[in-house]
Amino acid sequence: MVAVATIVLGVSLGSSTIALDEVWRTMWAHLVHGDAAEGVPAWTDKVVWLIRLPRVLLALVVGAGLSLAGVVLQALVRNPLAEPYLLGISSVATTGAAVVMVLGVFAGAALGLAAGAFVGAMCAVFVVFWVARSAGALNPLRLILSGVAMGGVFSAVTSFLVLVKGDQDAARAIMFWTLGSLSSARWAQLAVPAIVVVLALAYLLSHAGALNAIVTGDEQALALGVDVQRVRIKMIIVASLLTGVLVAVAGVVGFVGLMIPHMVRMTMGADHYRVLPVACLAGGVFLVWVDLAVRTVLAPTEIPLGILTAVIGAPVFIYLMRWHSRREAQ
Repeated sequence: MVAVATIVLGVSLGSSTIALDEVWRTMWAHLVHGDAAEGVPAWTDKVVWLIRLPRVLLALVVGAGLSLAGVVLQALVRNPLAEPYLLGISSVATTGAAVVMVLGVFAGAALGLAAGAFVGAMCAVFVVFWVARSAGALNPLRLILSGVAMGGVFSAVTSFLVLVKGDQDAARAIMFWTLGSLSSARWAQLAVPAIVVVLALAYLLSHAGALNAIVTGDEQALALGVDVQRVRIKMIIVASLLTGVLVAVAGVVGFVGLMIPHMVRMTMGADHYRVLPVACLAGGVFLVWVDLAVRTVLAPTEIPLGILTAVIGAPVFIYLMRWHSRREAQ
């Protein structure tokens, strides 16, 4: 019910408000009858069905997917500061998508961009994890620092690609990925990320017990019969796939995977059978409202989505760092 109410309100509100009954009638008519609703103005039908509803649904999917990726990464490294943006995964995924665009290989296809972003995300995860390992174990501080360094390097690489291309259209498109936006959301873009997020949630729920065991420590997980290395590799692939596909459609949207999982664990506990679905829902709802803010606060000018999530997420990150430091000092 929360998700449905958020979708309806997200479609209704904007630079011009559309009555809730018109929103509901339009959605019902298209979903059930495949046609426009009677008595609803043509412009309202177009705005609701072709512009706002795909955008709201894409925000729901992206927020859900980023939250899932954050849950997985935080569980694997047992660190509440881990998330795709801070570990540099989003930045490298952006570079992967930018390479596809610059080379012109499958640049016009969503799957081509997703593939480039996925390869970049996979490379980032394995490099960051390799650098962060110390004496066979993951070092949380080295993990965060290596992720920040990785993100900085590949942000520079992406900027260099823009300069090399020398094409204003390509530069604008790449800037879209670096700042994050859902302004180009269309129905055709929804299928791939939605399917990936649903399948990822189902797969992660089937491994929730293993994630619960890994959170307690590798030795305890091994004692419980969990193949830690195998599960960790599988989870890394899932997190990379989520990040790559979502970056391909929305660009870099930071801090969602940091804030939402942590808040869910604070209220729901650490059991991943509950954390995974609740974080998925909470992340989706959160990003719908953030996207509503970016398109209405300075209307008709639209704030890049990644800017607002950073404004919200940076103070949360600082709080978590201080909380984590105090906890380690005890």
